[in-house]
Amino acid sequence: MTMTRLPSSVSTTKLAKVGRLLIVGAAGFIGQFVAEASLDAGRSTYVLVRPGHGYPSSKTNTIKSLQDKGAIILHGLIDEKESIEKILKENEIDIVISAVGGGNILDQLCLIEAIKSVGTVKRFLPSEFGHDVDRAEPVEPGLSMYKAKRRVRRLVEESDIPYTYICCNSIASWPYHDNTHPSEVLPPLDRFQIYGDGSVKAFFIAGTDIGKFTLKTVDDIRTLNKCVHFRPTSNLYNINELASLWEKKIGKTLPRVTVTESDLLAAAAENCIPQSIVASFTHDIFIKGCQINFTMDSPQDVEVSTLYPDETFRTLDECFNDFLLKVDPKSISNNETPTAKSPVVERMTITATCA
Repeated sequence: MTMTRLPSSVSTTKLAKVGRLLIVGAAGFIGQFVAEASLDAGRSTYVLVRPGHGYPSSKTNTIKSLQDKGAIILHGLIDEKESIEKILKENEIDIVISAVGGGNILDQLCLIEAIKSVGTVKRFLPSEFGHDVDRAEPVEPGLSMYKAKRRVRRLVEESDIPYTYICCNSIASWPYHDNTHPSEVLPPLDRFQIYGDGSVKAFFIAGTDIGKFTLKTVDDIRTLNKCVHFRPTSNLYNINELASLWEKKIGKTLPRVTVTESDLLAAAAENCIPQSIVASFTHDIFIKGCQINFTMDSPQDVEVSTLYPDETFRTLDECFNDFLLKVDPKSISNNETPTAKSPVVERMTITATCA
């Protein structure tokens, strides 16, 4: 019998833990970071893609990029139970991570039924990647999304499927509330919109760190059937502090405009999707303080910095440096209002995956 010699740097113990991983929603903002982290870790990474050509060019390019890096592309729909069962069995999938967008949250119910039927998946991470939906209570229409995520949680638990919930809080960028994904646009260049008095703090996490730490949890026995919270004290800021940080980057003092609680509630009440969903989340974060108004005293809660104390987070300062590279330096040196480099970063419609 021919034996294949393992490289001396590879631990057989570690190899025994590493399983085949399927990512649903890898073309999205969060899913892409998770898929890249999996590939960087050398995992067998499978990406579920809808059949046909139903993706915009940006997502098609993301899928192609992941494939070029070694991802194995599988075609299927998570709301087709028999098809998903076949995919899980034939590819011997051990871990399933879902990062589907808000409109597809309940499609995971069928995925859960397939995972339960197959019975070989060792860990399932449903599409959370935001707040602890059992604790946060945003106004409508954001609440409806959280109710959908709660429904997914309850079915996972009732089905006795091993799980981990990733509660990573906010994306490391300026938190827009008006139908723009904060990861896709520059921080303000003309004025700051300050929510309330700007004193309520939140945790801001870089997308790369969401991917990195999510991958660390999937084999960790300490995260089995737990909520994993991302709460690094280094990245705890309020809106006023964010504004001051950005002003230091661009060397300008910008006017501040107050967006009141009533303004946010009115925007939410318009029920214009997805703008109103984002407004309801913004209200929950920066008025009600949903990220900081509870203690981690439940045995189900674990904090990622405690789990991995030797790992560091990208700071918000570093993330803002990346944004600064997109600002035209001539406008700063000429004492003008800073402008974005051409082409201007486009305002993108929010998918409301991470709130």
